[in-house]
Amino acid sequence: MKAELRPQLGPTSREQFELRGVSVVIVVWNAQKYVLECLGSLREHCSDVYTEVIVVDNSSTDGTPDMVAELFPEFKLIRNQENLGFARANNIGIAASSGDFVCLVNSDVKFIDDCISPMLNYLLDNAGVAMIGPKMLSAEGEVRRSTMRFPTPWSGFCRALGLDKLFKRSRLFGGFMMSDFDHQTTMPVEVLNGWFVIARRDAIQRVGTLDPQFFMYGEDIDWCYRFRQAGKQIVFFCGSGAIHYGGASSSNAPIRFSQEMSYANLQLWQKHRGWLGATAFLGILGIHHSLRVLGWTCTYLFRPSQRPDARFKIERSIAVLRWLTTAKSRTSTKLA
Repeated sequence: MKAELRPQLGPTSREQFELRGVSVVIVVWNAQKYVLECLGSLREHCSDVYTEVIVVDNSSTDGTPDMVAELFPEFKLIRNQENLGFARANNIGIAASSGDFVCLVNSDVKFIDDCISPMLNYLLDNAGVAMIGPKMLSAEGEVRRSTMRFPTPWSGFCRALGLDKLFKRSRLFGGFMMSDFDHQTTMPVEVLNGWFVIARRDAIQRVGTLDPQFFMYGEDIDWCYRFRQAGKQIVFFCGSGAIHYGGASSSNAPIRFSQEMSYANLQLWQKHRGWLGATAFLGILGIHHSLRVLGWTCTYLFRPSQRPDARFKIERSIAVLRWLTTAKSRTSTKLA
């Protein structure tokens, strides 16, 4: 059911939000080029909106924290002595913040205008909404998917078989990744991907912060699930957008991060679906990557121009299947 977009409040002034406080939390790990663009564009377009910016560095080794300290002295910099993961680092930033609105932004986001104020206005005008997220744009300005539904065995099976791509407009087959949603309408959703969200502090205090057991990936789905369990509404907002390059940190080790994503999803299923759901997830994951190995091997053999990409994707799926063997044995041990 689509949410009715109520009339927006008038133009935002810094004084309007200072009374409530807007805290922006950004976790960084290497990727200095993206961090510089993110913080620079945030300062350029949103300095009249936020009351504080907290940058949490996860023990970067490329000089990122020193760059932040030198070029953005007005931002609060927290230097972790080790990579604590995305969820724990965000929690550190949230704990250090004071605003009534907490804005979590990935370090590879580029602000092209003041996209925060319209979302804040919507929150102020819709007291029942606890979390909101904007349109995700590519560098070329195309709207990308930034919402999901809670995973189910059926939606995972459809994704494994590629049915969500074959029937993009079908709610039945495109469920988990919401391929049937064009992201052109403001409406309640089950999951906002964690690249850029604004949440009310009072809602966070009731629901809790991100679950630190998720090192990277999965924490956004889990958080949204807990918001929904607490009766809090989550809304995708089509009236704002920002560029998200995606994979700025994971590009440093893409195969490792694919395994991290698989592990995070297993944790998610174990937490919310129990051992039976976790077992189903592992089976579906095995089907998914076995089919990908077969498909990309055919591409490698018959389309020479695509061999570099096909080789990488074959290696990635094989790595996940190897991890899967270990994960299955561990799960079997727990069930015995």
